[in-house]
Amino acid sequence: MTVNTRAALRLNQFLVFAVLVALVTTVALWWVFSGTGEHRITAYFSRAVGVYAGSDVRVLGVRIGQVDVVTPRGEQVQVDMTVDGSVPVAEDTGVLVIAPSVVADRYVQFTKQAHGGPRLPDGAMIPVQRTGTPVELDQLYASLDTLAKSLGPNGANADGALSDLLHTGAQNLAGNGQAFNDSVRNFAQLARTLAGNSGDLFDTVDQLQRFTTMLATNDQQVSDVNRQLAQVSDTLAADKGDLAKALNGLGSALADIQDFIHQNRALIKSNVDNLAVTTQTLVDQRKSLAETLDVAPLAVSNVLNAVDPKTGRLLGRSDLLDYYYPPLPLGGEAFGVGGK
Repeated sequence: MTVNTRAALRLNQFLVFAVLVALVTTVALWWVFSGTGEHRITAYFSRAVGVYAGSDVRVLGVRIGQVDVVTPRGEQVQVDMTVDGSVPVAEDTGVLVIAPSVVADRYVQFTKQAHGGPRLPDGAMIPVQRTGTPVELDQLYASLDTLAKSLGPNGANADGALSDLLHTGAQNLAGNGQAFNDSVRNFAQLARTLAGNSGDLFDTVDQLQRFTTMLATNDQQVSDVNRQLAQVSDTLAADKGDLAKALNGLGSALADIQDFIHQNRALIKSNVDNLAVTTQTLVDQRKSLAETLDVAPLAVSNVLNAVDPKTGRLLGRSDLLDYYYPPLPLGGEAFGVGGK
C-alpha cells in the first residue's frame, strides 16, 4: 500500500467520524432545546374587559408571556398570546382573566401545570368552555338593582306582603335574640360534627342503602314474614283469653316452684352434689362406658337371635369335649391325641 493510499484512507475515516459527531451533536441539541422557544396560543373568552395587547400572561403568578392581539368575534373575544415554550403548561389547562383589584391592570393566567403530563403545544386553541372572566361592577350593580326592584313596591311588596313579613318576623324574634343566636351556634357545631364524621355518616348511609336493596331484592320473603306475623298476632288476639289464663297459670306455677325450691333447698343441694359425684364417676369410667355401649347392642342382638320364636325358649350349644379332654401341654401329648 502506497503513502497516498494510506493518506486517502485516513482522510475518509476522519470525514466519517466528523459526520457522526455532527449528527450526534445535532440530535443532542434538538433533545435539549426541544419544547423551548415561543409558543403562539389562542384563547376565546365570553368577554375580555381590561385585557389589552401587552397584558401579562402568567402561571402561578409568574409572568411567562404577553397578550399580542385582542379581537372581538361575535359573542366571543379572541385573545392571541405568546408564551415561553419551556414552561410546563398542561395540555388541558384553563385560562382565566384575573383582576387583582378594582384599579389594577388585569392579566391572563393559565390554571394548570403539566407535572410530567402532555404539554400545551404551539398553536393550541383553548375554547370558551375552558376560560373564565371576573364579574364586572356593572353586572353586580345590575343584579342588585334587579333584586331591589323585585322586592320593591312594584314587585313582591306591591301589596305590602314583604313589609308584613318583616314586621311579623321582628315581632316573633323580639326578645329571642339570645335563643336564636344559640340555635345558630348549635347548628354550626352540628355541621362541624357532621363534617368531622363524614366518613362514618356516609358509611352508615351506604349500609342503609345495602339493607334497603336487600329488602327490595327479597320483597316476597319480607311480605311472607309480615303476613305470618300478622297471622300470629291475629291468633294471639283471638285466643287472648286462653293466653291470659295460661300466663296466670304459669305465674302460679312459677310461684309454687319458687316456694318448693325455697323449702327444699338443702335436699336439692345434696342431690346436686350427689349428681356431681355420679357425673364424675361417669367421666372417670368413660372408656369402660364407651366399650359397654359398643358391645351392648351386639349382645342384645345375640340374645334376640338365640330365642326360638316358636317355643319362646333360649337356645344354646356347648362343646362338652372341651371339658372332657384336658388342655394339651406345650410340646406334649395327652390321651392318645396326636400319639401313636
